[in-house]
Amino acid sequence: MGSTVQTAMEDDTSAAPSSVDGLPVSRRNLMSGTARLAATAVVAPAMGALPAFAADVGGTGPSLDGALTVPPRVIPVPGSISPEGQRFLAKGGLMIKAAGNAPPASDIDAWRKRIVMANKFAQPVIDKLLANPAKVERRTIGGANVCVGTPDVMRHPDRARVTIHGGAFTLLGGAFVMGDACQSAAEAGCVAFSIDYRMPPDFPYPAAVDDCIAAYREIIKSYAPKKIVISGPSAGGNLAAAVTLKLRDLGLPMPGAVGMMSPVTDLTNMSDTLNTNLGVDTALARDPVAELQLYANGHDTKDPYLSPIFGDFAKGFPPSFLQSGTRDLLLSDTVRLHRALLRAGIEAELHIWEAMPHGGFGYGTPEALEVRVQFLKFMDKHLG
Repeated sequence: MGSTVQTAMEDDTSAAPSSVDGLPVSRRNLMSGTARLAATAVVAPAMGALPAFAADVGGTGPSLDGALTVPPRVIPVPGSISPEGQRFLAKGGLMIKAAGNAPPASDIDAWRKRIVMANKFAQPVIDKLLANPAKVERRTIGGANVCVGTPDVMRHPDRARVTIHGGAFTLLGGAFVMGDACQSAAEAGCVAFSIDYRMPPDFPYPAAVDDCIAAYREIIKSYAPKKIVISGPSAGGNLAAAVTLKLRDLGLPMPGAVGMMSPVTDLTNMSDTLNTNLGVDTALARDPVAELQLYANGHDTKDPYLSPIFGDFAKGFPPSFLQSGTRDLLLSDTVRLHRALLRAGIEAELHIWEAMPHGGFGYGTPEALEVRVQFLKFMDKHLG
């Protein structure tokens, strides 16, 4: 099956020398040496030379367990992205950062205040989303709260777009879901069902999954499953994957396609970029472990409905679109899921954007538009 980005390195070392200066050479040693050099790179003046080894800049080589200690460095805003993206990175920070440090899971009142504050921060974006040419109404579908967007120009009356909002499983419910339904319907030219799923601290897992399943059961009474796409960013990307896995396991027809934008796919926190991009990602200024623990609510985080990376995709899964950026804390979560899908023979596209942090560069930037356009092309390809 196809893939737009290959993320695995070939294991063929037949063309490599067996030794250099009398020292044995293997793929592992070559990769370790490359990683050491990459980890020691620092920003230097345009005419200056980069140091060759960690010792030259105050770092150390790998420890006995292979862990690397890297030196402090300055990472500039790159000139390789749009001016709008550059300004976004220069300002830095989205809802998670604006909400401040997460309170203890037991402090329900503090969580509620934090959620209100973060959602208020999102209001300017909500206003822009609601300005899209579509009408939105709230409905109860299958017992779940759903915002239904109908575009002013209906291009695909036989399609349905099911969107699941992000926000670390705790944020961006309510008004933001209205905006999401409005934009999703307008740009896709079809009815959009945006699930305003129940969230922690009052409703942890599995409430969100249950709400999405309940709404989907009703939606497929009006739309052919092969004409439905389920998608979402971040926590919504997690839910798009988890819900689709559960639909399959329940014996329900799966959607025609799935979109996962910078999804959190592994709640066990094993992914590499949780460490390498920590402090580089301006949106996720810290690992959102508190939010993930609050959502999991003591359940086994290796449950595929919590961590889709542990799902058995060989049993079947729809064609999938995955998107992330090189500064995204969840880049590895996205890449790992892509590889798991390909290993199972599932058609999957992986799109990685230059210097993009978690959640993108913000509404209205050229990169944000490009992400949406690429996904719309994917929808057209698979929904027919």
